[in-house]
Amino acid sequence: MAGVTGTAAHDHHLWNTERVRALAADRRADVTFFCGGSRNTASFLDVFDGVFVLTVDAATLTHRLDQRPDTEWGGRGRPAERKLIMQLHANQEDLPGEYALIDAAAPLNIVVDQILALSNP
Repeated sequence: MAGVTGTAAHDHHLWNTERVRALAADRRADVTFFCGGSRNTASFLDVFDGVFVLTVDAATLTHRLDQRPDTEWGGRGRPAERKLIMQLHANQEDLPGEYALIDAAAPLNIVVDQILALSNP
């Protein structure tokens, strides 16, 4: 059914768990950020010192999706994907267990400052 609805990319978006664990264990850098999400986050969430979820209101999300090319995931030309994105936004079922919520509708410099402030021990 996922192929029919256009959600196959979401359903099968998995990160390489061994690679994530290896990158997180590499202490050559003071801080490492992983951006994005995956369907298998629970299998490596324990390696992160902190998790940030960037959130926006539905209107901002719709506006940002409208800016995507028709061929990009969730773009105007991909209504099934957009519908899934809006459903996930509304029900928040893909969010990890514990996280710091950051309003990504704020100006970029404020979002970055919040992330950096929460990242410093």
